[in-house]
This record gives sequence, C-alpha cells and structure tokens, in this order.
Amino acid sequence: MFHQAAAAFALALLPFSLGQVSEGFEKGWDTAAWPTYAADCSQGGKVTLDSTTAYSGKNSIRVDGAGGYCGHIFFGTTKIPSGDVYVRAYIKASKALTDSHVSFITMPDSAQGSKKHLRIGGQSKILMYNRESDDATLPDLSPQGIATSTALPTGKWQCFEYHLGTDGTVETWLNGNVVAGLTAKAGVANANAAQWQRSSIKPKITAVYFGWESYGGDTNTFWYDDIAVSSTRVGCANATAS
Repeated sequence: MFHQAAAAFALALLPFSLGQVSEGFEKGWDTAAWPTYAADCSQGGKVTLDSTTAYSGKNSIRVDGAGGYCGHIFFGTTKIPSGDVYVRAYIKASKALTDSHVSFITMPDSAQGSKKHLRIGGQSKILMYNRESDDATLPDLSPQGIATSTALPTGKWQCFEYHLGTDGTVETWLNGNVVAGLTAKAGVANANAAQWQRSSIKPKITAVYFGWESYGGDTNTFWYDDIAVSSTRVGCANATAS
C-alpha cells in the first residue's frame, strides 16, 4: 500500500517537475488555457477549432492569418518551464513560405526587454528564427545560410520541434531531422549565424503562441495539433508527415 501511494504521489508530481503542457484539442478549445494573442492590433486574423483535419483524433486549431502586421493572430500558453524549454507541435500550412518575412510562432522574451519577441517563421522561402530587439536572423540570410535551412512543406502535417537552452543554445528538428541552419550552440562558432551570435542574449521566454504574422502582404492558413511544451524533449510520435 505504501509503495502504491508513493508511486501515485510521484506520478502526480511528474508533470510539474517536467513543466509539461500537452494538448490535442480533442475536448475542444479551452480558450482560458489557450487564449488568443495579438500584440498592439488585430485586423482580420481568425482562430477556430477545426474538426475537418487533425494529425490525430478529430480536432485541430486553425489560424487564418491576414496580410500586414495587424492581420496577425496567435493562440498559445503561458505555462513555460523555468529552465530549458522544448516545444513540439504538428503543423500544416496551406501555402509555401515566400521571400517575405513572416512568423508562425511568437514568444515574448524577457531577455530582449519589454514587449519584444523571439519569433519562428520564414523568409527567403526557408524556415528561420528572428529576434525582434535587433532583427537578427538564424541562419544569416546569405546564400550559404539559406542553404542550411529548409522549406516548410505544405498540405501535410509536419512535426516541428525546437529547444531553447538556458545557455543560449537553439536546436530545431523537422520530422525528427535536425535543421542545421536553425541550430546555434553556446560557445560554438557558426559561420551561418554571425548575426545571431553577435548578441549575448539568452532567450527567456514567458509564453509560446502559434499562429500567423506577416510583415508584408502574405496571407496563409495554418493548422496546429498535438502541442507539447516541456523541460525535456518530447519527440515525434511518427517522424513521417501524414
């Protein structure tokens, strides 16, 4: 009996020790736990629960993003681990990334200062990180830097993962595969991350929001499912897009 009680107590504590949040939206969209987010302004973007497509189960969250900065809209969580942060989300995009700068994940980052964000999105048709305070990108948007990243496939679910370390490390995986251009190791020189490593900022995010933000006229529709935020890597249930 004692061992059973001890085991139950340990399991009860496990999610808190890992700082983990996991959501597949099968019981609907809890807007209190996963509120919308649109800093400064919001004109035309929309977030809805969608039962027409899902990575698993029957539901996902659909984001219809409008063009221009104020067309942005996100939803997400403020339940973030205090140390290393690992995020996993299944993502489906309706349109390919273009040469224009866009974001589909935005994170308020206290290390950059008030109302500044660490952003994940695209430019030059490839995935990239962008730091709002100095507009640095990872990778550098040189021909060499662009070649180290990858496009985001459209029309199928993709498993997107990333890790933000307390030492400033950034790691990223797409369908279980490392994206070299979206990797920056603390203390390791990176020829394709000159802009990024010029600063000593170590991300300290306070929330993770999923959606769409365009700094030009691009519009897009994204779907999100099976989101996990943890202090350890969760990984992909299936590394093949479906």
